[in-house]
Formats: sequence, structure tokens, C-alpha cells
Amino acid sequence: MTNPSKPWLKSYPEGVPHTVEESSNTSLVEMFEESFASFPNRKACEYLGKFMTYRDLDDQSKNFASYLQSLGLERGSRVAIMLPNVIQFQIAMMGVLRAGFVVVNVNPLYTARELEYQLKDSGASVLIILENFAHVYQNISKQAPMHKTIVTSLGEFIGAKGAIVDFVVRHIKKAVPQWSLPQSIQFKDAIQLGAKNTFQKPTICADDPAFLQYTGGTTGISKGAVLLHRNILANAKQIEVWLEPGLKGKHIEQLIFLCALPLYHIFALTACAVFGARKGGMLIMVPNPRDIPGFIKLLKSHPNIHIFPGVNTLFNALIHRPEFSKIKLPNLLVTIGGGMAMQKVVADEWQKLTGIPIAEGYGLSETSPVACVNTPLIDSFTGHVGLPVPGTEVVILGENDTEVPLGQAGEICIRGPQVMTRYWNMPDETRNVFTADGYFRSGDIGTMDVDGYVKIIDRKKDMIIVSGFKVFPNEVEEVLSLMPGILECAVIGTPDDDTGEAVKAFIVKEHEHLTEEQVLAYCKQQMTNYKRPKKIIFRTELPKTNVGKILRRELRD
Repeated sequence: MTNPSKPWLKSYPEGVPHTVEESSNTSLVEMFEESFASFPNRKACEYLGKFMTYRDLDDQSKNFASYLQSLGLERGSRVAIMLPNVIQFQIAMMGVLRAGFVVVNVNPLYTARELEYQLKDSGASVLIILENFAHVYQNISKQAPMHKTIVTSLGEFIGAKGAIVDFVVRHIKKAVPQWSLPQSIQFKDAIQLGAKNTFQKPTICADDPAFLQYTGGTTGISKGAVLLHRNILANAKQIEVWLEPGLKGKHIEQLIFLCALPLYHIFALTACAVFGARKGGMLIMVPNPRDIPGFIKLLKSHPNIHIFPGVNTLFNALIHRPEFSKIKLPNLLVTIGGGMAMQKVVADEWQKLTGIPIAEGYGLSETSPVACVNTPLIDSFTGHVGLPVPGTEVVILGENDTEVPLGQAGEICIRGPQVMTRYWNMPDETRNVFTADGYFRSGDIGTMDVDGYVKIIDRKKDMIIVSGFKVFPNEVEEVLSLMPGILECAVIGTPDDDTGEAVKAFIVKEHEHLTEEQVLAYCKQQMTNYKRPKKIIFRTELPKTNVGKILRRELRD
């Protein structure tokens, strides 16, 4: 299989290179240390009104690394981080890497079963956890014992205000169930102990693993993608050259990133935590983006945001709040939509309210994550996920791994410097997910047009076959989202005696008076027979991942 044409290259904006040179940094650690040296007095992050400079971040992460080294772990040991967007995340993530270890990012909302699986599978020997979730680990601590557990709180790093935050969280909101982990240590105590030791700088090279990034498991068992230092460095460089035309002539002293997506998720990890540090930017930490009124309040006090990555459900929740229409974001340069399909109705309303279009992108945990993205120069929502980023090759494959003609649907397959090397402890899965010539099979169905623009149709595993016809849930959801009265929707396939499978739609109403008959009548007007939902289920909410991606799997179960 060859891909000689690379039609996307002719569509690149002026000044964007076709490939990216290998990073001059040998590791992420070297990149972080360059930023510490270049921007010591700049604010690196802001959380609940408290700032941390790059110098502070350097000191704290080095002391934390020194503490981890004192535990006597062997080189390449895995350290699990189970934190929301708090300052401690950046300190821990950088500290783990500086100590020469591997970060295992863990969703803080995991159940005991999910946490046990990930800790055992990764072989993590240290767990850094927020006290709100410590009881979850306690339930499985005998099955997945740690060499050391490090516990922190929402207010631990924000001084006197932090004491008030912790009091409210523990005693008024009662958000910290009782827990007992006798061998645990407080995060701050660990840093103080580390400060008394001499930090031993390890030799880290580009081919060392940096992250074990577990896939969302939205379609089955979660797998650990092994992301090397060079994979993440390459993707940060690809993002940088891709955004360059949008920043040209803007004279921005410091880029400000809004971190509403959780930093443990690959999208925010690379696009905010890593790329932000590379650029000497400041991260505005949002610990709980589900608290929409609180989030809008935060936006009101931070009109200077430049880069706002988000997902469809988050943008949708914001635009449906009347108070959001009063928010002014005069410095907003780019809104990036990813993680799930963006809906046109949401993107158009977002642009109407903010003046900035949503540039949709596409990627996976296995691609560090960015594979394709719209350029920041678009003037309205495009409906596709843009072009492969520099140095990335995308092919659309049909049966027997043969390339399909441009415009025809097939599986999106990706090759580039940001693509993982393997799944952790899963040689068979690794073999199955790569083609003979090294393209990663994404599991997503899509098309590429003559100009190289990629459009996602749906997940391969979510496709519904009705009387032999293929139905893609994303398409049906897109049509439903345009109906007045529907706030959110999700579509799945369900077994059917007559047609093999039938389409079933779950809907969250925006208007109480919406009826099943009205929805069915609307679908009859808008869609051919086999695509129409046979059954409508109204729900008050839909199951979502912590990033906001709707879990069709749970609806099927």
C-alpha cells in the first residue's frame, strides 16, 4: 500500500511545513527545563485565584522527583496520578518524568473495579490521589497494593484560602467520604522530604516511555498506549507549527490556555499541559467544568483567554445558559473541538456568541493525540476534522487493507512520529492494530476528499446494520440535534427480528412538551426509512465520560 499523492499538502496554509523536524530536545524533561530557565517569573498556572510561577513549578516538581527517587523504585517504574485539574497535577506529572519514571494517568471518577484493573495492568508502584477518591482506592488496596500512596486535597496548595476550600468540601459539601490508608503521605510532606534529599538527574532519552495513556474504553476493555517522550514532543511541535499562521502578527506576550478538559485526558495533556509549558503559557485550571454556573463565573473573570479546547457537550451546555451570552472573550484566538463529533448547530451558535469558529480536530490516545485538525484561519465551522498535521500520513482503507478512492468511506489509518509504539502488555492487540507497513488502524470510519480534508463518519464498532444498510449514529444524532426542543441525544443499534438491527435514540429534552410522536414525525421528514429511530427513550441525562464524551456502550448495556 502506498500513499504517493498526499492530497492534503496542497491545502496547507502558507508557511506551514510539510514535515516536522525531530525535536532538538532529547526528552520532555529537557523541554520543561528549558521553559523553567526561559520564563522563571511567568505565571505557569492559576487555580482558584492562586498563581504558580515557572520557578515555583521547577522547584516543587524537582523536590517531588527527589522524593520519588528516595523510594528506591527501579528505572521506568510506573506512577499513577489520579487527580482533577489542580496545581498538584502539573507538579506530579513533571516530577514523575524528572525522576525518570512513567506517568499513568487515571480518571478520578473511576469505580473501584476500573481503578483496580488499571493499577494492576500498569504495574504502578505509587499512586497520587485526591482525598475525595481515597475511599475508592481503600476498597481495593489489598488487591492492588502500592509501594506508597500520596494523598492531596483540593485546597492543599492555595494557602489560607485552601483551608477554607478544604473545610467546605469536607464538612459542608461532604464530598470526602471517610478513608484510611495507614501508609500514605500528604503531597506537601512528600515535597518537603524531597527538598532535604539531593536530586539525581537521570539520563532520559527520546525512546523512553513517558506516559501509559489508557484508552477511554468506550468500546470495550481499556488498553494502555505506550507513548514515548519523542511521540509527545513530536505532537507538541506539530501543534505549534499548525497554530503559527493563526498567531502571526498578534504580538501576544504570553499564551493563556483554558483547561476545562481534564489534564489526565490525552487531549488536554498534550494541547494544554505539554504544549502550554513549551510555549511558556499559563494554564487556567478548571477543577469541575460540570459546574456550569461556576464555570461561567470563571470565564467572566478571565476575559484574556487565547486558547479554549473543549468538547461538543461542554460547548452545548454553555450556549444553553442565558448568562453565557453576556460573556466577552475579546482575546480568544482559537476554539478547538475534539474528543467527540462536533455538531453544526452547536458550533454555529458558539460562533454567533463568541465571534470565533470552532476548529474541529481529530486524534486518539494512541496518536498523542492530534492527527488531523482544521487550521485556525477558518472563518466558520467546516463539518470536517481538517487536514493531517505536518509529518502525518492518513490513508482510508477498505477490505483487505486496500486503499479506497478519495471520497469513499473506509477505516482511517494513521502513520507519523506521534503514533504510539505498542499497547502495554498486549502484543496481540498491538499486532492487530497496525497494518503491514506501519499504519495505525483507528477503528473510525471516515472519508478524505480530493483536497485532503478528512471527515469522520463514526466508530466502526458503533455502526448499525439495518436490513443490510449501514447507519452511522453520528449522522442520526446530527439530524436530531437540529430539532428544536432536543438538548442532547445519543443513538445506538438494538437487535430487531425484522431488520437485524434497529435504531434507538436516547433524548434529553430542552422543552418539556416534546413528545415521541413529534420526534418520529420530524425524523420521517428528515431521514430515509432505515436511518429513522424505531424507538425513542427520553432521559434526564446521558451517561458520559469525565471528558464529556457520551457513552453509547452504557446505553447499549
